[in-house]
Amino acid sequence: MQLNLKKNKASKQLLWIGIVSIVMFFGGLTSAYIVRKAEGGWLEFEMPVWFTISTIAIIVSSALLLFAAQNVKSGKSATTLLLGTLFLGILFSYSQIQGWGDLVAQGVYLTGEGSNASGSFIYAITLMHLLHLIGGLVALLITTVKSKQGNYSKDNYLGIQLASIYWHFLGILWLYLFLFFNYS
Repeated sequence: MQLNLKKNKASKQLLWIGIVSIVMFFGGLTSAYIVRKAEGGWLEFEMPVWFTISTIAIIVSSALLLFAAQNVKSGKSATTLLLGTLFLGILFSYSQIQGWGDLVAQGVYLTGEGSNASGSFIYAITLMHLLHLIGGLVALLITTVKSKQGNYSKDNYLGIQLASIYWHFLGILWLYLFLFFNYS
């Protein structure tokens, strides 16, 4: 029992160290965005509606994940709620890709002729978030499979707890980025 407590504590500490690193990474990216925007020559464009859809998807997915964790803590199955969270995470990813397509349709490019730093920052930052989110989708997939196999109980739900912390963090990070892009 003592070994499990140490493992649980170590797992959470490592996750939090990773989250702090990601916060620093995105803090650097958004700081660079602000500095570069202040230099001028910044292309103004409308943010794709797909990014709003992404925002709604990730907020709802976090709510489902909260309910999934509560189910496990009360001895119920979380599998259906985890599947819903996974589906909304995939919808988030799809919406991001569709948003990039809308940016291209507006003439906003990542690189090459006709590109501008403003567009390049949007693509780079949203792509980096999506890459981190793919890690979250993998964690959710593993957690969902383990839930389906009955590996979680009210006394053993570390996997759901870790996946939830990371997924909620990604949701908060996206909300920050979404507001940052729309109001900076």
